[in-house]
Amino acid sequence: MKKKQTMTGSEIIVEVLAEQGVETIFGYSGGAILPTYDAVFQYNEKHKNAMPLIVPANEQGAGFMASGYSRATGKPGVVMVTSGPGATNTVTPVRDAMADSIPMIVICGQVNRSSIGSDAFQEAPITSVMGSVAKHVFLVTDEDKLAATIRAAFEISSSGRPGPVVVDIPKDIQTASIDFDTSSTLNINAYRERVQSIVNNRV
Repeated sequence: MKKKQTMTGSEIIVEVLAEQGVETIFGYSGGAILPTYDAVFQYNEKHKNAMPLIVPANEQGAGFMASGYSRATGKPGVVMVTSGPGATNTVTPVRDAMADSIPMIVICGQVNRSSIGSDAFQEAPITSVMGSVAKHVFLVTDEDKLAATIRAAFEISSSGRPGPVVVDIPKDIQTASIDFDTSSTLNINAYRERVQSIVNNRV
């Protein structure tokens, strides 16, 4: 039986991060990611700072901090940045993580879905920018698939050859009221089959 409760998209993001065992978030705030930053602070207030947010001088620093955390712990480092130049500032650490097979999750704020493609304030085509440097990129356009997408990002980041996965989340999805499904998953069977075929060929 699937358990559901209504939460904001931002609250769901934080709940899934906690579910995935995230202990630390590295990031730099901005308008398009502020709802999720608020949710992180609220979560930490309730859970005795269980998921501290480390704020560096800029987004590139956040990316390299997350990479260092992953190298030290073996767990995916989590980066949280805003839209546009905030997200593009993480290109170098994302490429570095891809080259070194370091698992990383980059959560980017994005302009509202209705404004995507309109050259809105601090909009950047993150799927295009990151597509050539990350292991995989998601643009969340269906709020009902938010939790499942983040879960899939963790699986893809850590399985096969590890690497960075970018999840681009519009601000209106972060503020939307959503039925949080605690067991939802994306259909990434094709990816799983490719990984298994590689494993089988090595045996």
